[in-house]
Amino acid sequence: METPGRRPAEQATRVHDLRASDADRERVVAVLGEALADGRITMEEHSERTTRAYEARTLGELTGLTGDLSPEEAQPILVDDRPVSALFGRMRREGRWVVPVRLPVTVLFGTVELDLREAVLQRRHIVLHSTVLGGRIRLLVPEGVRVDVTGRTILSTREVRTRPTDEGPTIEISGTLLLGSIKARAPKQSLRQRLRTRLSRRP
Repeated sequence: METPGRRPAEQATRVHDLRASDADRERVVAVLGEALADGRITMEEHSERTTRAYEARTLGELTGLTGDLSPEEAQPILVDDRPVSALFGRMRREGRWVVPVRLPVTVLFGTVELDLREAVLQRRHIVLHSTVLGGRIRLLVPEGVRVDVTGRTILSTREVRTRPTDEGPTIEISGTLLLGSIKARAPKQSLRQRLRTRLSRRP
């Protein structure tokens, strides 16, 4: 997960205008290569789009190159700041996607799953403004991320098992939770990772 550097002004950069990384460009080029191999685009289209991918400066420029090749959930990069909702169903966001500064989350007898391991945070402090009735919010966050539940929880449960650091970003869950649950966790560590963590804590 990445967080862009702070700007002098308080206004956050638009999600489409966030700078793309080399890894982002390679993700798009890989999808273009698959589209060429199975005949969805011609050699000329592949050459043109690949050139534009390597010249792209922002995530918004990259997303336009694969929009007609894969459904939204299979896009190599998802730049979408619309609210997240699950009404009597399940909604999941994962992979390379941009998390806006404030993301409304509505859950009505359903489940919202947000995987942030490869996500780009628009700022180091993200607020998930949640309205939950009889539903569940599930977060999967990488090492170093803090998850704070500041909203009202009424007849609800919360379980936060993350491994935050003082310098890491914060995901704040605000709003109201009624008859629901919040669960946030970091991926399980391998034996080698656990040993390194224990050794690093020794004086």
